[in-house]
Amino acid sequence: MAPTGQRRSGYSRRAQYNLFTGYIIAGIGALVGVVLLVLSLFQPHLFGGLRGAASDTVSPATETSATVRTGSKSIWESVSGYYRAGSKNAALRREMEIARIRLAEADAVRQENLRLKGLLGLRDSEVKPVAVARLVGSTASSTRRFAYVGAGRDQGVRVGMPVRSPRGVVGRILETGGDSARVLLLTDTESVLPVRRAKDETVAFAEGRGDGLLRIRLINLGINPLEVGDLFVTSGAGGYYRPGAAVAILVEKADDGGLARMVSDPAATDFVSIEPIFEPEAVTAVATPTETELAD
Repeated sequence: MAPTGQRRSGYSRRAQYNLFTGYIIAGIGALVGVVLLVLSLFQPHLFGGLRGAASDTVSPATETSATVRTGSKSIWESVSGYYRAGSKNAALRREMEIARIRLAEADAVRQENLRLKGLLGLRDSEVKPVAVARLVGSTASSTRRFAYVGAGRDQGVRVGMPVRSPRGVVGRILETGGDSARVLLLTDTESVLPVRRAKDETVAFAEGRGDGLLRIRLINLGINPLEVGDLFVTSGAGGYYRPGAAVAILVEKADDGGLARMVSDPAATDFVSIEPIFEPEAVTAVATPTETELAD
């Protein structure tokens, strides 16, 4: 007799029935699948309800997963944004600093344009400047007060020529080079300029003190008619300066005159106009002229 484990299915009727039933179920399943496939191809709307029901069934689960995915993404973006905030703030600060610098530069350009327009206004007057140049430097720590301009003999500048800003007189040319010149400022201790009060014919001398102020010394002594706030202009005496150019404003009254400050502060002046000498024939010494000689 053969062992039980070596039997084939044909020797057991029960096994044969189970195998046959499996074949039948597989055939029916395949047939149903073919029928459903044909119906889905030619009548797709027949399964719309089933698809909707299936979608409704799985919708809560998909919404939950989508919410979790979106939330985790937002959290990650928040964390990464927090760590990037420092570099972003630093970049914004740099941009703001650059913007402030650009605004300051634009404001400086605007002010320089206004000053240049003032000098162009001088050009439109009856006096044609010899040159318009930048005031490139001045002495501030010495009793001698000099400045330097970026124009010289090559531009037609000569010793003794008046130097003006849009506001008023700055000084006169003391020495010239090829492309530069030295200016004797009105506040220098060797500068003496004939002036008059703008509202009348009260004449005086504006003498430099070396400290940024001018000493107004009246020619006719007696009762001092000056008042604080009086404006003094050039008188035209001596032949160097044209009459009527603003010089100084009185800030303190004294027995024989007073103290005045320059209308045109060299420290706040960028560009100046160099004008021809008012009366060249009246100037007899132009090598090293002084206003004291002119007063005499």
